[in-house]
Amino acid sequence: MNTKLTLRLDDHLIKSAKEYSAQTGKSVSKIVSDFFTIIKNEKLTKNYSNTPTVQSLKGILSDAKLSDEDYKNYLDEKYL
Repeated sequence: MNTKLTLRLDDHLIKSAKEYSAQTGKSVSKIVSDFFTIIKNEKLTKNYSNTPTVQSLKGILSDAKLSDEDYKNYLDEKYL
């Protein structure tokens, strides 16, 4: 469902938006819609981003040859 929205912007921003619209062949409405979609997607991915500590550890064992048996043995030693 499309609903009309009125935005109040500086004249230079409106001029820039119209120029960009002409260059890309997209309507200003489509450009604004795409912008809000990008913001929404970034917010969703940001909520699931890793902490700096987790990010620094990511991939640290990528070359390690660990089997399920190794993991089971580790858990056995740790908890039994």
